[in-house]
Amino acid sequence: MAGLPSAVAADARSEGGSPLLTYCDEATGERVELTALQLGGWAARSASLLRDGCGLGPGSRVAVLLPAHWRTAAVLIGAWSIGMAVSFRPRATAGLPVLEPDGDRPYDAVFVTPERLDDWLEDVPDGVHRYLVGTGPGPLAEVPVGWLDWSTEVLRHGDTPPDYTAVHPWDPASPDGTSYGAWRRLATEIAEQLDLRPGDRLLVDAAEHEQPLKWLLAPLDAGASVVICANLDPARRNARVAAEQPTRVL
Repeated sequence: MAGLPSAVAADARSEGGSPLLTYCDEATGERVELTALQLGGWAARSASLLRDGCGLGPGSRVAVLLPAHWRTAAVLIGAWSIGMAVSFRPRATAGLPVLEPDGDRPYDAVFVTPERLDDWLEDVPDGVHRYLVGTGPGPLAEVPVGWLDWSTEVLRHGDTPPDYTAVHPWDPASPDGTSYGAWRRLATEIAEQLDLRPGDRLLVDAAEHEQPLKWLLAPLDAGASVVICANLDPARRNARVAAEQPTRVL
């Protein structure tokens, strides 16, 4: 099982007290620090929600319209760990058609923020199971009919990893047919381009880097930790870097 989920899940289940992923929001002051074990627990909850709650698994299609965030990491790792094909759609693609096989068929699950759901420029795909994912602390105050609050639903499931189905490098990790092995190779290449090494601490401006290849997969592949900074004021960038003491800045 040399595909991407095995590498991600192995890191997420490992012991250790230092944060593997830190999320901080300059606008609200929110700060969340997750060790590998804690992130693995949230990913396990997400996997159980999709597998046991929705009846999904290998070959199922999921659309993720979420920013760089710790909850996004949990959704992505959870979906990949049970062999789902993930269509990650950054906000930059709003209003543009996404060409994928069976693009007119509803996704098995859709995850989107309330802001993007209400954005008239956004073309949110239809899904059998539909979840709103908030970027602030706690549950959402309002949830429209036909949608569920991820932060509430995911807590109905335990944080013990389910019995995963073996995922092979040649299995599709995204609806366009890109395999798990290909995504793993891309993550390794990006980690090398960023000169990421085991023990590094990567600081990422969430507004500038939505693609999880850079803020999630490459650091995990390299054995580095990541600090995701949302609403980062350019005037305070140097202060944030000094406070977090990263070894790499993106």
